[in-house]
Amino acid sequence: MDRPIYLDHNATTALDPEVLEAMRPYWLSAGNPESRHAAGRSARRGWEQAKETVARILGADPGEVIFTSGGTEANNLAIFGLAGAEGDPGHVVSSPVEHPAIAEPVARLEAAHFRVDRPSVDAQGLADPEAMAATLGLDSRFATLMLANNETGAIQPVGRLASLASALNVPVHTDAVQAVGRIPVHFHNLGVATLAASAHKFHGPIGAGILLVRSGIRLGSRLFGGGQQQGRRAGTVAVPLAVGLAKALERWEREAEERQGRWRALRDRFEQDLIRALAESQVQVQVVRNAPVLDVDRLPQTSNLGFPGLDGDALLMQLDLAGIAASLGSACASGSTRPSPTLVAMRVPDDRLRSSVRFSLGATTDEAEIDEAIHRIVQVVRRIKAAD
Repeated sequence: MDRPIYLDHNATTALDPEVLEAMRPYWLSAGNPESRHAAGRSARRGWEQAKETVARILGADPGEVIFTSGGTEANNLAIFGLAGAEGDPGHVVSSPVEHPAIAEPVARLEAAHFRVDRPSVDAQGLADPEAMAATLGLDSRFATLMLANNETGAIQPVGRLASLASALNVPVHTDAVQAVGRIPVHFHNLGVATLAASAHKFHGPIGAGILLVRSGIRLGSRLFGGGQQQGRRAGTVAVPLAVGLAKALERWEREAEERQGRWRALRDRFEQDLIRALAESQVQVQVVRNAPVLDVDRLPQTSNLGFPGLDGDALLMQLDLAGIAASLGSACASGSTRPSPTLVAMRVPDDRLRSSVRFSLGATTDEAEIDEAIHRIVQVVRRIKAAD
C-alpha cells in the first residue's frame, strides 16, 4: 500500500513529541498533588502551572479550570451540573447539531421530564441565537450550543446566545472540543458559564480534558470522593495528562497564526483542486461542500464534501483501501448506520446526505499529502463509477 494519508484529525490527533517529553518526568516519578511532602509538592507545582497555562491561553482564571478525562466527561459534568441534582425538572434549549456528548445527556434530561427545545439551524448548519433565546423562560436551567461543529466545521454564534441568555439570567454551556486548538478561544469574552475541551483534538494526550466554570456559577457535582478540584470533580488529578494538555495548548499558541493560515490554504486547495480534477476526469460526479459560505464561519481545517450518486459507506471503505483515513461524521457515533444528524438538521438532500465524507487536517498535514489525496480520491471515484 502507498504511504497512509491521515485526514481524520477531527476524530483524534497524534501526540506531539514535545508534549510527550513534557509529560515524561511526571509519569516516571511518584507524587500526589494532595500529599504534604516534597514529591507531592512537586506534583502540585506541575498541576498548578498547567492550570495557569490553560487559563492564560483560554482567557480564564486558574480557579475556573477543572481537569477531566476528556470532552465527554467535561460536557456531562456541565450538563448535569447546570441541570441540578435535585428539584423539579426544568427547561433546556439545545441545538439539533450537537455532538453525542451533548445530545445524549440532554436526551437523558428529556427522559427525566425536562422540557427541551431544539430550534432549527439554517442550510449552512448555523444556529439562530435569537430563536434559541426566545424559548428561554423562568424555568430554564441552561442553554447549550457547540462552538464549532465536528462534522461541517461551522462556527456557531455562541457569544451572541450567551449575551441574550445573560439578560434572562440563564447560563450557557459550550462544547468547544473542536474549536480549542483550531481557532482562538477566549472564555471570558464568550460570556458562557461553562466550556469543555479535549487535549487529543490538538495533539495532546488522549484521556485529558478541561471544563472551564465561570466564577460564581453553581455547578452540582456528579462525582463524590475526596473533594478535589473544589469538589466539582473528585478523584486524584492525573498530573502528567494535565501537563500534557497545557503543553499542547502552548504549542498551539506558539504556532496558531501559521497553522490557521496553512490549514485554510490546504483546505481550499483540497476542495478546489478535487472539484476540478473530478470535473476533468469526466466521471460525472459533482462534489458539493457541506459548510457555511463565509470563511469566517468555518473552521480552517475541516472539509465536509458530498459526492451525490455515490454511497458514503462504500466510498469510505475504498478510501481506506487506498490509504486515506477520513470519516462519515462523528467518530463517537461511527458504529451507527443512521445518517448524520447534523446534515439532516441542515436539510441536505438525500443523495448528498448519504454520500458525504469529512476530511480534517492536522498540524503535520502538508501540500504533498493533499495533492496525493486528491489523486487517490479521483482514482477511487473512477473505480466506483466503473463498477456501477
